[in-house]
Amino acid sequence: MATDKAKEYQLVVFTIGDEEFGVDITQVREIVRLVQITYLPKAASFIEGVVNLRGQILAVIDLSKRLGIGSKPRGERTRIIVVEVGENIVGMIVDSVSEVLRLASDSIEEVPSLIDTEVPEHYIRGVGKLKDRLLVLLDLTRILTMEEIKHVEYHVKSISENAKDSKTQ
Repeated sequence: MATDKAKEYQLVVFTIGDEEFGVDITQVREIVRLVQITYLPKAASFIEGVVNLRGQILAVIDLSKRLGIGSKPRGERTRIIVVEVGENIVGMIVDSVSEVLRLASDSIEEVPSLIDTEVPEHYIRGVGKLKDRLLVLLDLTRILTMEEIKHVEYHVKSISENAKDSKTQ
């Protein structure tokens, strides 16, 4: 990321617990309030379930559980960030979304080995340096493994087909 000095990134900034993160806005479809989530059987512990978002069924993961960090209790500021992970659309629960900002590529550094975060390094794309704070930039393509994606796709497809069948009856 830090090689193209002229490039500027637009980032969606959000918090989980006391940590602040950023993701490339091109991966974000929308940000919605927390809605009722339907439980998915036999899913990984960080997969909360699925939601029906304007007729589209999508899986929702608890990003704090996936990253292994503590979060704040869910409340009025809790959001679901709907993102593209590869060819899949997934919702990610975060404590709050604070802003969209622009960051020049020369303000982004590779992951320092001594970074003060509990997040496993392979989820981190880099660190954005702002005037008064650091922003951990996540690589959303690494949030789910291929096996997890296939499991989620199977259940989402099954739920979608059941919903279509019940409408036609």
